Amino acid sequence: MKKLYAIAALSAAALAYSQKPLDKVEPAFWWKGMKNPEVQLLIYGKDIVNNEIEISDGIRAKDIQKVENPNYVFVTLNTNEINVSKFKINVKNGKKNVGSYTYELKERNPNSANRNSYTSKDLMYLIMPDRFANGDEKNDSQPNLTEKANRRLPNGRHGGDLRGIINNLDYLQNLGATAIWLTPVNEDNEKGYSYHGYAQTDLYKIDGRYGTNEEYRELSQKLNKRNMMLVMDYVTNHWGISHWLIKDLPTKDWIHWFDDGDKGFKRSNYKITSQFDPNASDADRKVALDGWFDTSMPDINQSNPLVLKYLTQNAIWWIEYAELGGFRVDTYPYNDKEAMAKWAKSITDEYPKFNIVGETWLSSAGHISAWQKDSKTGEAANYNSNLPSVMDFPLYDELPKAIKEKEGWNNGMNRLYNSFTNDFLYPDINNLLVFFENHDTERWNEMFNNDPKAYKLAMTIISTVRGIPQIYYGTEIGMRGDKNKGGDADIRRDFPGGWKSDTQNAFSTASQTAEQKEFHGFTQKLLNWRKGKEVIHTGKTKNFVPQNNVFVYFRYNERETVMVVVNANEKDEVVDLKRFSEAIKSSVKGKDVISEKEISLQNTLTVPAKTSMVIELM
Repeated sequence: MKKLYAIAALSAAALAYSQKPLDKVEPAFWWKGMKNPEVQLLIYGKDIVNNEIEISDGIRAKDIQKVENPNYVFVTLNTNEINVSKFKINVKNGKKNVGSYTYELKERNPNSANRNSYTSKDLMYLIMPDRFANGDEKNDSQPNLTEKANRRLPNGRHGGDLRGIINNLDYLQNLGATAIWLTPVNEDNEKGYSYHGYAQTDLYKIDGRYGTNEEYRELSQKLNKRNMMLVMDYVTNHWGISHWLIKDLPTKDWIHWFDDGDKGFKRSNYKITSQFDPNASDADRKVALDGWFDTSMPDINQSNPLVLKYLTQNAIWWIEYAELGGFRVDTYPYNDKEAMAKWAKSITDEYPKFNIVGETWLSSAGHISAWQKDSKTGEAANYNSNLPSVMDFPLYDELPKAIKEKEGWNNGMNRLYNSFTNDFLYPDINNLLVFFENHDTERWNEMFNNDPKAYKLAMTIISTVRGIPQIYYGTEIGMRGDKNKGGDADIRRDFPGGWKSDTQNAFSTASQTAEQKEFHGFTQKLLNWRKGKEVIHTGKTKNFVPQNNVFVYFRYNERETVMVVVNANEKDEVVDLKRFSEAIKSSVKGKDVISEKEISLQNTLTVPAKTSMVIELM
């Protein structure tokens, strides 16, 4: 056996990790009727290569692949050639049967392949489950999982779970959310700081402190019944160092390894612009893409065909099993881009309407647009990502500056206008995720000292521009958090009312403070209005260059027009409406969505300080 386990902390466990001739089969089951009928089974057991794999019912494997590690065999089956719903996978040593697994091919749900996914019609609500609501106190700590619940620790496990989310679906639906994005809920069995879930240790198992696989599917099904959907946060770039596959690597190149690093570890330089830099040095590009995020997060090698197949099948398994409505993919440009193009295509070939948004944390629209499917900027680099959606980080960068600054050639509201002038770079402008904060960023309400006026401006913008708006849990009630002083834990505070011991319950409008009501009421009204507005979902946009730090734009289609006015000034502004005649046309009045007041569209419009107006033309 070749020496695979140079990581000192893992080597002893790796060589003795598998104790039985047949320990695991992944995926644990599959489905008949998939467009791609082949499934590759990872079969794991101690020295399994010294035994023979025998499949019952006369089923023949298309391929049996052995690797460096004798504890693994990869068996490929063609499900179209299998006429039974269950069959045995037997491990035989001579005539003796030393291990057996009953494999099942399930029937797919009707219309599974044609499932709907999130679009610009939706509002995506981002939840960090550990910090949202504790619906089942019995699962807060688990005997088989290392880190125990301790709500006193800012970076500890606080006990939020899937049941807590299920218990608050009325709140989410009434707010106007239609797609619920959870940060990862698969098992993360690291010693500490495991609540965020991004160092997963089992890709086929929900973390017991959140609940069970069945509860995850229950959440998705209950959302679907409400015409809502569950979005999984999928991580292809890195796993936790305690992942069972990392402890006993199938092949040394399953992860990226640096011989000149510290036990294989070298931190990424995070310069992911090198992916498309034609002049980037090989050394810089390698450290950016193959470097680890942290010592506890080995970097996964998607260019290894076995790894790519594992990630692809796992993603499809969760879509099919949990009836998912979409993916958000973490750290997308840190992956091998050619492998990820195959990954995305395999998924969307199987589910043509399925949406996947990549976390493309870059500063320019030129770089980000190259990651969207059928991008001309990507084509210029001989690349097509097959990734349907990307995140609009340039808009995120400009929004707080636009609202804080006074007017200037490239300042204030002109920042937003300049950002939108890059829309021509995107092949599918309605399929951008637009946001002003998430679980990795400074809290908006912290930056603006819980100023409801600043919040309303930002909410108006992301709710009315092209794309898919996303908000972060608690922002709609004015939640704060200082990332600079308190780190990530402070921007991931517990939602008030999610725990029985909480003194105040912000899930109930009757129990909300006056300040919380102002934030929540505005959000609820705007988002529920947006639900039925096709003109906002897919309408065209007409921007007018900001004047006096007032930005006016229109969303329109053949049937209706909406005028959006954003005044970022500290004083009222009078706007000459004649300037917008090409968009207003023959309309002489409109109705402001928030105030429900009738607005005259003749001559001038007075816009109060730090106020936005969303006017439906009549």
